[in-house]
Amino acid sequence: MSNHRHAQPQTHYDVIIIGAGASGLYCALTAGRRGRRVLVLDHANKAGKKILMSGGGRCNFTNYVVEPEHFIGTNPHFCKSALSRYPSWEFIGMVEAHKIPYHEREHGQLFCDDSAQDILTMLLDECTAAGVQVRLNTHIEAVQTFQQDTSARFQLTTSKVLNKKEIASDIQSSQAHYSCESLVVATGGLSIPTMGATGLGYELAQQFGHTLIATDASLVPFTFTDKTGELIRALAGISLPVIASNERITFKLPVLFTHRGLSGPAMLQLSNYWHTGETISMNLLPETDVTALLLARKKSHPKQLIRTVLADSTDNALPKKLLAALQTHLWDDIKDTELANIKDGRLIELGTTLNGWRLKPSGTEGYRTAEVTRGGVKTDEVSSKTMQSNLQDGLYFIGEVLDVTGWLGGYNFQWAWASGFVCGEVV
Repeated sequence: MSNHRHAQPQTHYDVIIIGAGASGLYCALTAGRRGRRVLVLDHANKAGKKILMSGGGRCNFTNYVVEPEHFIGTNPHFCKSALSRYPSWEFIGMVEAHKIPYHEREHGQLFCDDSAQDILTMLLDECTAAGVQVRLNTHIEAVQTFQQDTSARFQLTTSKVLNKKEIASDIQSSQAHYSCESLVVATGGLSIPTMGATGLGYELAQQFGHTLIATDASLVPFTFTDKTGELIRALAGISLPVIASNERITFKLPVLFTHRGLSGPAMLQLSNYWHTGETISMNLLPETDVTALLLARKKSHPKQLIRTVLADSTDNALPKKLLAALQTHLWDDIKDTELANIKDGRLIELGTTLNGWRLKPSGTEGYRTAEVTRGGVKTDEVSSKTMQSNLQDGLYFIGEVLDVTGWLGGYNFQWAWASGFVCGEVV
């Protein structure tokens, strides 16, 4: 940019990236290191807002083990090329070079010791070092293609996003125009609109003829409206390890009962594979065959009560409050009946339920709390090696805007780094 306030600002760049999130910043620093003139535009007042709030403010920035099966999308092969060319070790190397302290949690997940701000500062410092310009509070009004010469492909019309003070002072938003050879859409999905999520990326994709795979909130808690909902609400705060499953997949992880429904890693992971109206199953005692236990105890200790057996024989795996609630919900009529006086069929039914409690969520908490957006730009219309559109030269899509959704555990960040890297290498 010119240092003169009234001089015409530089408006032509080699690369313009829309979105100052994880994938956009990584693409920017990669392209900038190659000597490309890069401009990053974002309507937010701060770069990397989702990075800052991720992982409870500690940023689960990648995972030691990243495989294609940790991702879903209509084309499961699409993510393979980028992930193999930019493995998690590459990003870990950058984190270590910046002396950011981190630690491993269960299942290979890596988190900052201190704050997610460390990751964002690293990305912005790398962008600065590579000569990347980041312009915030910038609204994209229009994107057009034109052929002025062999270099310029896209023209962007932007306006300044005004703050409350400026709006109150009746200040008019000023327009600016930029042109570029390569335009990268790194706008993310629809998750967490309070962080500024919009559908801009999808609108741009459609403008250039791309197909959208239907989007949905994902890595998101389930909600319940029926009697089950009342039961779950009464247990808010309880967490325990379960096996959560549906007909597509199974996860052995903790569940968390909340005032709104079921959350915790088990439910968030399962939500990636769930569609409205489907039933899910939850094994509350994964280490115990409850049917076999009850039938055996009926023979050896016929005077015992069901709750006593479950409390004594499962090392109190079920919290007392949960056991009491389940008793009211599932066997209230025989809660004080000795095992000897309960038919085998009823014990088998109860055992089957505790090892596979079938629940039908009424829905999810939606984009408000979803960590990611499932669906997006159809990957069959994008190069898996460069992220370039097959329909428009010079147009690229990276990160969450694409129909690639990772599991909980650092996988969506790794997709952001990998897709940003392979794109940044060619733009």
